[in-house]
Amino acid sequence: MRRYARALVAFALAAGVVAGTTGWVSGDAQQALTGPPPGSAQWRTDRALGRELPDPERSTPAEVAVFFAGLSDEQGRLLALRHPSVVGNLDGAPLELRYRANSLALAADDDPRYRSLAAPGRRILAFDPRGRGQAAEVFGDLRTASRVAVVVPGNDNDAGTFDRKTVAHGAPRGMARTLHTAAGPGTAVVAWVGYTTPVGVGLDAATGDLAEAGAGRLTRFAEGLKADGLPEPAVFCHSYGSVVCGLAAPRLPATDLVVLGSPGMRADDVTGLRTKARVWAAKDPTDWIDNVPNVRFAGLGHGTDPTDPAFGARRVPADGARGHAGYFAPGTDSLRAFAAIVRGTAAPEGARAPVSARARQDRPAPKSARADAGVRAPENTPGAPLPEGATR
Repeated sequence: MRRYARALVAFALAAGVVAGTTGWVSGDAQQALTGPPPGSAQWRTDRALGRELPDPERSTPAEVAVFFAGLSDEQGRLLALRHPSVVGNLDGAPLELRYRANSLALAADDDPRYRSLAAPGRRILAFDPRGRGQAAEVFGDLRTASRVAVVVPGNDNDAGTFDRKTVAHGAPRGMARTLHTAAGPGTAVVAWVGYTTPVGVGLDAATGDLAEAGAGRLTRFAEGLKADGLPEPAVFCHSYGSVVCGLAAPRLPATDLVVLGSPGMRADDVTGLRTKARVWAAKDPTDWIDNVPNVRFAGLGHGTDPTDPAFGARRVPADGARGHAGYFAPGTDSLRAFAAIVRGTAAPEGARAPVSARARQDRPAPKSARADAGVRAPENTPGAPLPEGATR
């Protein structure tokens, strides 16, 4: 009887995810975009180089990188010219060729939604016009950067809304640009809208189907950066993007996972993510996401709030942010802390190795001191990194 009662309570809470006061009742169902890049059929039959080209769907990013390493510059440019939609989205291909290929693909696309992406000087690392469209853009010099970050956004983002001006620092391009400006020289930041995001806050946002598809695409994208000789990134995951990152975590090559405004990561705690990356979490007290029930039942909801101390993530201050889209606003503690994480100079509040939920509950809270980066560092944590200019 008790088990039945608990199930009823859990079901009621899960229903609140969809029909609660926060607006999780409106949204259009989306079909996840999966499979290889457009133009792959023609790519597979091309023998212009006198050899078989790597399969865009089956070849790993490492195999793709090896293939391109064996080509001359002229051969690489020929492939980009003949198959811009494949080369521009082929994880593991040299980023310089991807920039060139996507510039060609955008120049040939007459959809007005993507016109701004074709502006000269933009470094478009991925562009797929199918469906609502997907895109990725680089801020900074990715080839020479010693520290790299990737921003993964949540609902209502696609190639058509990539450049929206409303709440500019809450749009993918704005988040990446402000983060790169704050992080400074020697860094590069990628705005990655490489998966089908939910529209509105309906069932798609309350379930993990789109996130499952996105997790595979994010993992492959990061593996492609690594195969091209670039540093493992710190990955910043906003809103539903944190669900994507949570599902990708066990396979995702990353130094840090930073979730902000998260409805949950589909894990009970940091240990459940099965990642070697440091995990950070931020939530502004005025963010409406705080009203979303942190449950998982019958496929609905995304589980524990990552800012709950029992989850075990390193905390990032976000009191100065405003609303669900304010975490990257210039001048906020959260943006300063994010920049320090990108630079590798941040010291966390309550930094600790993941332990069991019961051990976390039983252990007294550590004493903390304010860090220059805007993140709190425990005084007695051996080996915890310190912010720039700080001493132990």
